[in-house]
Amino acid sequence: MTRNEIIENIRMYFRIEELVCPHTFNKFGELSWRFLSTEYLHTLLILRTEVLGVPMIINDYVFGGNITQRGLRCNICPLVKSKTLNNQIYLSAHCLGEGGDSVFSVNTGMTAAKARNLIRKKQHLLPYNVRIEKNVSWLHIDCFDMGVKVSEFIG
Repeated sequence: MTRNEIIENIRMYFRIEELVCPHTFNKFGELSWRFLSTEYLHTLLILRTEVLGVPMIINDYVFGGNITQRGLRCNICPLVKSKTLNNQIYLSAHCLGEGGDSVFSVNTGMTAAKARNLIRKKQHLLPYNVRIEKNVSWLHIDCFDMGVKVSEFIG
């Protein structure tokens, strides 16, 4: 699939506002797609359609919630800005357009632990190598390539 085809398909499941922080969306609008890697977008599409098969909630502020930093984080997002002000390097997948965090509606029956198990079980469906964060109540997935299809890390 080309990048344009991936974006066209993923728009059936996600609005760009769900995938980037409000600062980014407010400045760049629909052009914000350019900040997310093709690998990450393709992985999200396969997770949503073939691996997990349930809606994923990333940033919910667009629906009236208050979660804004689970997708792409820009340099003025509080998590990133605080690292910079403390002179700490912060090269998170969130800042590089390579990953994000999601949760699931209770009515789907999906939990982060169940999602991680399904990703391991169906890893052959993933188009790229991924990392998943262990022992957290959300699903963090990114496309940092650690040389194996699914690697795990502690954040």
